[in-house]
Amino acid sequence: MTVIHPMFLSKDELKALTNRIQYAAQIRTLRAMGIQHCVRPDGSVAVMRSHIETVFGVENRSASRLPTEPNWGALHATSA
Repeated sequence: MTVIHPMFLSKDELKALTNRIQYAAQIRTLRAMGIQHCVRPDGSVAVMRSHIETVFGVENRSASRLPTEPNWGALHATSA
């Protein structure tokens, strides 16, 4: 089962990341942390999930998976 995450961090995730509630304080904290972000017209903050995963060293799990293939040698050995 594949879990699809939204493109942007949620308000709760942003609060957890910055430990701040107010938008202006979140922006200051993100700047200090070197996190790329955009300010929306309403003043809220948008942070891309992929950027956070890159900054914190989380690999794209689906891209890092190697293709799996059965061990054909073991299958042939048991049938002989």
